[in-house]
Amino acid sequence: MPQKLVLRNRRKSLLQQWQQVDWPLMAIYIGMTVFGALMIHSVNLKEDLPFSWQHLVTGGVGLVIALAIARCNYEILVRWKWIIYGFTNFSLIAVQMIGTTALGAQRWINIAGFHVQPSEFAKVGLILTLAAFLESKVRIGISDLLKTLAIAAVPWALVFFEPNLGTSLIFGSITFGILYWANVNPGWLVLLVSPVLSAILYNIYLPLWVLCMSAIAWIAWRSLPWPWLTAPIALGINIASGNLGKVLWQLLQDYQKDRLTGFLNPEKDPLGTGYHLIQSRIAIGSGQLHGRGLFQGTQTQLSFIPEQHTDFIFSAIGEELGFIGCLCVLAAFWFICLRLIVIAQTSKDNFGSLLTIGVVAMLLFQMFVNIGMNIGLAPVTGIPLPLLSYGRSALLSNFIALGLVQSVANRRSKQTY
Repeated sequence: MPQKLVLRNRRKSLLQQWQQVDWPLMAIYIGMTVFGALMIHSVNLKEDLPFSWQHLVTGGVGLVIALAIARCNYEILVRWKWIIYGFTNFSLIAVQMIGTTALGAQRWINIAGFHVQPSEFAKVGLILTLAAFLESKVRIGISDLLKTLAIAAVPWALVFFEPNLGTSLIFGSITFGILYWANVNPGWLVLLVSPVLSAILYNIYLPLWVLCMSAIAWIAWRSLPWPWLTAPIALGINIASGNLGKVLWQLLQDYQKDRLTGFLNPEKDPLGTGYHLIQSRIAIGSGQLHGRGLFQGTQTQLSFIPEQHTDFIFSAIGEELGFIGCLCVLAAFWFICLRLIVIAQTSKDNFGSLLTIGVVAMLLFQMFVNIGMNIGLAPVTGIPLPLLSYGRSALLSNFIALGLVQSVANRRSKQTY
């Protein structure tokens, strides 16, 4: 009898360890990964490339890692934040020293025959570091804001000069999302993005730039301390940004310039920079409502779109599964973000909440930019579609992020939601 009681208690204890895990979120992650493997297989039917199996195996390994992380206490990571931050930057520096080059960029490290992309894992490292740094801040002041930006600037710069413009933009979205959830003054967030807006408007339409500068001056005067000093400085930075836009443009690689401008008029170079966008729009448009059918897409099966298993996997979904298939993908991402926001709102501490919102910002930005570039509303920046695009490092980093979020969920007080 005592032995049966002990076994029963052990089983009960084991079940309690997983009681608060968000199983619907886990299920949708697994479902999206399997669906991604199916679509990757579809775009490689005529090629002897095991990308779909690699995607599934990587997803399986990622799932095991996520479950292991979910059982651990995420709170201990607060004490390890600077070690995580140091390792993140060290890995990015190592890329510059011993990394391999492909597609015009040095982004990968060869480890035992596997190409690892440290910038993908650096996104999770930045989320952990910023969440741990801000978790004890009751009120975010200017000094805390500047420190946060300085922390994010180091990995951002290392990734930007790989060069990897797309991932560096994700770092910006993570920082912005975490600062927003940490209750930073909204006016400061507007001022953070205003130099970029100023650089764009100054070179496009001068009257609109003048109107924008007036609004920036008013926001700076109302939100910054010592407005008589800081407001003119903020205005000066924005004016300088307008003139520095051309200088910063020259720092970009030629292929980055082509990607940023090609989406505005892809027909200008239909066989060069505009080729991907034109073919992607044709593929998605030809799918119409129900799609041509799985494995039946002409653009997809005739390989009109290069590297379709990575950045342009959404075009294959649009062609073969149609508008309904695209809506289902969007609904799945909406569900993921909804579950993540629920976890952030019900987290027992600020660290868990900020960590989860960092993951939301990372996924949302990648989703919007990738789908946007597939339909011609955003430049081609090399950002993969989470869980669906082929990329072992990207998929593993997404499952590591899932494990951290599930650890937060697993340590909430019991509640209905």
